[in-house]
Amino acid sequence: MGLAFQNKLYCATPSILQSLKAKTERGKSMSSLSEKLMSQPAKAEGGSRIKQNNINAQDQKRIAAIKTAVLAEGDRIRAKYPILRHQDAIGMAILLFSMGGAVLTGWAYLEGVLAWYVTIPVIAIFLSFTHELEHDLIHYMYFRKNKFMHNLMMSLVWICRPSTINPWLRRHLHLHHHKHSGTETDLEERAITNGERFTPLRLLMMLDLELSVVLRIMKVPKHLRLKALMRGAIGNFPLASIFYIGWHAYVAYWAVEAAAWAVGYSVPWPAFVTPELVATANTVAVLIFAPNLLRSFSINFISSNMHYFGDIEDGNFVQQCQVLNSKWFIIPHLFCFNFGSTHGIHHFVVRDPFYIRQMTAKKGHEVMRENGVRFNDLGTFKRANRWSVKEQGQQEAGYQAA
Repeated sequence: MGLAFQNKLYCATPSILQSLKAKTERGKSMSSLSEKLMSQPAKAEGGSRIKQNNINAQDQKRIAAIKTAVLAEGDRIRAKYPILRHQDAIGMAILLFSMGGAVLTGWAYLEGVLAWYVTIPVIAIFLSFTHELEHDLIHYMYFRKNKFMHNLMMSLVWICRPSTINPWLRRHLHLHHHKHSGTETDLEERAITNGERFTPLRLLMMLDLELSVVLRIMKVPKHLRLKALMRGAIGNFPLASIFYIGWHAYVAYWAVEAAAWAVGYSVPWPAFVTPELVATANTVAVLIFAPNLLRSFSINFISSNMHYFGDIEDGNFVQQCQVLNSKWFIIPHLFCFNFGSTHGIHHFVVRDPFYIRQMTAKKGHEVMRENGVRFNDLGTFKRANRWSVKEQGQQEAGYQAA
């Protein structure tokens, strides 16, 4: 999912992100968890490979039914299309296609073939594929036995989306998300505003996650602010740091120019701010800034609102996600590869890459609906992503306490 570390959230559970050294030491256990999640044969009983504590008996049966049906459908599709066995090659082919498509689109813009308003969404669509690839890579779905190729793909998908955090660090957040989705310690989703009241400020935070750090920093206890900033800097270094410095400088320049124009004033910019530099910045905005922000806003908007927060049973897949496949979400889904429709399936069955989830979606949705998973629960926008309406009056209590 374009994520930045959120300072307030890090302080909530410092044990998760103690240091880079600690993360490295946990790498093997996290890798083992991911491999267990992936190696789920259809003949297995439906229960979660992650220990499910205190889940009501009815939902345990529902989870088993959904997992069994989705696993069987995935096996059926793999048997029908033998080419799907070549998962490493397919992943690399999608990556090269995405990178090539984005570069070709950028070249067409520079040559005057495409207008900026066509270039930006087209590049964003290609970048959305690389987000899905990164998510699959976090679960070791490509080149699991070839460390060099695996890390090469991780590097390339990161370079394609420079507004995001280090994917190797995100892996720890994401695997923890699978264990404790929707809880106070689920930093990955809370970082993109899951669990907050839906306001214009939340929309701004989803667009610019670095800005959201600034907006939240005063809520962090004074003695923890420096540590929180350092952790954020580590996660963002170097790509996201460069991206947001450039983006904010670009916005600041045009904000000052607009204000000066409104009052009939000419800004005496330093000598290095030449027309050529401004023209280059405009090009960078079209080719890099805008596509990445459009893509990240779309995935953040969908993901933060399809996940429930705060009042769910820890480990209960039925309560963790809803399915968002309403026609009202067509536009954001265009830039996040139909994420709201298929990500819930991933919570039940982790092993399948994103393109197979699209193929199992019809069967998956059918069995999920039969077993209590919600579809297009738009009330989540009013409830700050709480599962139950009764929590609405206390919807920010947990967040403020973190």
